[in-house]
Amino acid sequence: MSFLLFILYLTLFLGGMYIMRLGLKTVSHKKISEWLLKFTSSPITGLVFGTFLTVLLQSSSAVMIITVGFVSANLISFKQSFGIILGTNIGTTATLEFLAFGTEQFIIPLLIFGSLCLLFRVNKIRSFGLFFYGLGAIFMALFGFERLAAPLAESEVIGPFLLSLEANVFLSVIAGCVITALIQSSTAMTGIAMGFLQAHAISLPVAIGVMLGSNIGTCLDAYVASLGGGKEAKKTAWAHIWLNVLGVMIFIPFISQFSQIVSLFASTPDNQLAHASVLFNLIVSFIFLPFVNPFARFIEKIHG
Repeated sequence: MSFLLFILYLTLFLGGMYIMRLGLKTVSHKKISEWLLKFTSSPITGLVFGTFLTVLLQSSSAVMIITVGFVSANLISFKQSFGIILGTNIGTTATLEFLAFGTEQFIIPLLIFGSLCLLFRVNKIRSFGLFFYGLGAIFMALFGFERLAAPLAESEVIGPFLLSLEANVFLSVIAGCVITALIQSSTAMTGIAMGFLQAHAISLPVAIGVMLGSNIGTCLDAYVASLGGGKEAKKTAWAHIWLNVLGVMIFIPFISQFSQIVSLFASTPDNQLAHASVLFNLIVSFIFLPFVNPFARFIEKIHG
């Protein structure tokens, strides 16, 4: 029963993300193409715009799929996509920071307010209604994850699996990568980790490992979108993969030390994990930003 409820909450989370994203996209859809062409003249402006657009659409995968489409249509170049890729990694952390402060007290007000907005005929008001309704569904799912974490951790299947992750943090990275690729949402994967972390079913280093792995797993959407899109589109998808893989490889040896550092910035486990995601993506983005041209040559040599 706990496993079935977990699947139900996961579906609720993904559905809430879709509804929230749909509301925001409806408001901003007409401007996205115009902005993308305007703000990709340099890696720095691309990074800033990629961050902003990911926060707006609440999905790094959605922004990457749009970017791959633009590269495939020769509207922007392969090199122009680099800044956007780095920005999407930063932008997706804003959702986690916001969710880390969410509590069950917000669920009913958000659902009621969202439902009331949907009664209006004005498209913008209805779009904001979708946003609040989706956000309420996400908070409800997170509340469910937290309540189910303890029973699941005691089960005959999940219990030994969690113990194996504690024994080898590298396995938590693999688990985060694989599960994210299956459910198609790094935010959902990290949200699940937040629930288990809050219930003390896993430690902070394991949760950080899962978060790191989710950054790799989320690359699958953009890669699938690049298939049939030409060489430039495929190179953009491969750049996304390589940036995340190399970034995770840099951090893996220091997960224990990194968890000690982020624990100084917040007292609650879910906030610690959200801060870890922000710091990881900021550090990796600023490490790679000065090396856009050498990295582009590397991708062209390997996948050109």
